Amino acid sequence: MSAYYVETRIKLAQDQLATAAALADSGLHDDYVVYEGPQGWSYAGGTLAQLTLDRSGARLSHEGETFLPWDGKPLQQVQSLLATLPVDGWRAYGWAAFELSYAKDGAVDHVGDERLLHLVVPRTEVRLGEGTALVRSADPAGLVAALDVLRSPTRPAGGKVAQIDVRGFDKTDYRSSVESAVAEINEDKLQKVILSRVVEVENDIDLVETYVQGRRGNTPARSFLLHLGGVEAAGFSPETVVEVEAGGRVYSQPLAGTRALTKDPQRNRELRENLLSDPKEIYEHAISVKVGTDELTDVSEEGSVEVPEFMAVKERGSVQHLASRVTGQLADGFGTWDAFGAVFPAVTASGVPKAAAYDVIRQYEPERRGLYSGAVLTTDQNGEMDAALVLRSVYRQGGRTWLRAGAGIVGQSTAAREFEETSEKLESVSRFLVATTQDQDQGRGQVQVQELGQGPQREQGRDRGGRRAA
Repeated sequence: MSAYYVETRIKLAQDQLATAAALADSGLHDDYVVYEGPQGWSYAGGTLAQLTLDRSGARLSHEGETFLPWDGKPLQQVQSLLATLPVDGWRAYGWAAFELSYAKDGAVDHVGDERLLHLVVPRTEVRLGEGTALVRSADPAGLVAALDVLRSPTRPAGGKVAQIDVRGFDKTDYRSSVESAVAEINEDKLQKVILSRVVEVENDIDLVETYVQGRRGNTPARSFLLHLGGVEAAGFSPETVVEVEAGGRVYSQPLAGTRALTKDPQRNRELRENLLSDPKEIYEHAISVKVGTDELTDVSEEGSVEVPEFMAVKERGSVQHLASRVTGQLADGFGTWDAFGAVFPAVTASGVPKAAAYDVIRQYEPERRGLYSGAVLTTDQNGEMDAALVLRSVYRQGGRTWLRAGAGIVGQSTAAREFEETSEKLESVSRFLVATTQDQDQGRGQVQVQELGQGPQREQGRDRGGRRAA
């Protein structure tokens, strides 16, 4: 028997960003995803159905559990399980870890027991538009609870910005890793690799307010705020991994080549001209676009792959990038998850060729990437998908909060410049980290800590605002 949403549409009391933040901060649901896509913001709260993937196999939970043991074709299993969902008009939200790239073709040698993919079909969903909100819920009580928040979407004021020194923090000796990678490139082991570094955040951070302030201060291609399966993040993605339309049209958006974006327009023009003429940056970008076209060619109709935009400059927060757009039409026999698998992970966050880049990443980065350089995505019953590349983000898990950023290393790279590039990218987030206030620690922030440690439990089933959780 199919499940159905009850739904209604209302006028918005304030802008989409503030409304989405209010829903996330309301305490209605323990797990939620806020996603800013091409049509605006959406909020997905609670779990009506859930799909997870790890090295043991894929699990779909909805009024029972369907388990498919690992068979070497995990993304086909994901697509098959989603096709069985008895939920009319479903849209799923979630994330894919970078380490899925090691296993998506069947091998599990380089993954542990960690979760590789986590999707939920929400119990309550709010799709925000220009001046209106479409509110959907699997039960009338959930609809009423969401409407209650939407009609009075007030939130506590945020705390002060936390000061993070992104240039003074290099405990893993990033510059040395860059030099080692350049040596491997010059030995013709690969052409390009993205190496990243981690900056720890010691302050207690209000992720919701950080998301609000960061989104107002950035110009991302996509943005997201999530608390799902013990993973928390707020991010301002500069590019998409893949976009799939219902008719099978596929797009990817490689960005490679970076200069700072300052408050001085004249300086920005000079940096832009330098970016457009720098042989190292042009080479780095061109080989990324080449890989992007080759990957889409593998799943597209013959002759349909093209590059409608090449080496434009896109402003993304504290940096400006060389940007291109690649598109193709899915060939017969290929579906949405085939398109995702063809391009994941983004070449601009891994390297060229990818397999050799994976080896270098595992060798020189001190810890697994997890959500960093993976994807936050939405996909639906009609075959549409929108997957944001997870960069320019702040992460929290297991009581730890951190930032992470990388740079594209090629044969002409210098350690000093690549370190500076990571710093420029980190500032897209570090400038907007909002520390929790004392009041928040005693109220909202305290509940967040409880949720992280105890999962769905809440005192007497009440949410942060005293309403009963839907």
